[in-house]
Amino acid sequence: MPQQRPYASLFAKGEDRKQRILAVAQRLLTKNGWRATTLGQIAREAGVTPAGLLHHFESKEQLLHAVLEARDADDDANANMSGDILEEIRNAAERFTRSPHLIGMFAVILVENLDPEATLHKRLLHRYRTATGVVADGIRRGQREGRYRPDLDPDLKAAEVVAFLNGMETSWLLDPSIPLTEVFSEYTRSLAVQLAVPESS
Repeated sequence: MPQQRPYASLFAKGEDRKQRILAVAQRLLTKNGWRATTLGQIAREAGVTPAGLLHHFESKEQLLHAVLEARDADDDANANMSGDILEEIRNAAERFTRSPHLIGMFAVILVENLDPEATLHKRLLHRYRTATGVVADGIRRGQREGRYRPDLDPDLKAAEVVAFLNGMETSWLLDPSIPLTEVFSEYTRSLAVQLAVPESS
């Protein structure tokens, strides 16, 4: 019978506590925003002492980066960056039911960091440019394969697509009754028509 590693149970408890802190932070950020959320509030809601929270996250800024990394990790785990771009956009609707807390948290943090001097502005701008780059690459891939119009500007269309995705997140937070599957299906249908190579006359 294999012997349990020393401190294994303590490590597991510590990791569980860390994930609980992250979950509470995501919920409070969605509700109150970053400026109105304190480490003390997060510690109380998570059932840990302020010192216990600082053991896992040395500062408020480090915790903020950690919750954004959780959103990025969720996206990376559920996306196929080299797959069909239309299918990926259509499937994005599933994220809303899978990770509503991450969508809410990200939307609030994004709005709070639009100012170029804001703490996370550079990180969020880089994330936006990465997202538009992925979409543009997907369109270019379709153009090379002869599936998409060669005269269409991939970067301009990518900016439109990412604006749609960000806008849908905000709209859904305001009105959760939006029929996401239908909206995303209709958008990708319309986008497919725009991207399609015109039939020869």
